[in-house]
Amino acid sequence: MAAKKSPAWTRKEGQNPKGGLNAKGRASYKAQTGGTLKPPVTAKAAKKSPTKAKRRNSYCARSAGQAKMFPKAAADPNSRLNKARRAWNC
Repeated sequence: MAAKKSPAWTRKEGQNPKGGLNAKGRASYKAQTGGTLKPPVTAKAAKKSPTKAKRRNSYCARSAGQAKMFPKAAADPNSRLNKARRAWNC
């Protein structure tokens, strides 16, 4: 009997190397929890839509708080936190 694999969003195959989740990771998250995750909003996309700009600003503010809570992750340029902040252009 084979061991059950964990969902893709918790493994490397569901994570984008540049930060955040890739499409497969977002799909596996939705299948497991029922929640819907959207891809990151870049600064370029935020200029075109005030709704996207508001979402981006909100994420950047929340992740700045995470950087204060986890100084070790904030200091590491290859941490998931910093990669995600770069993907969002924070």
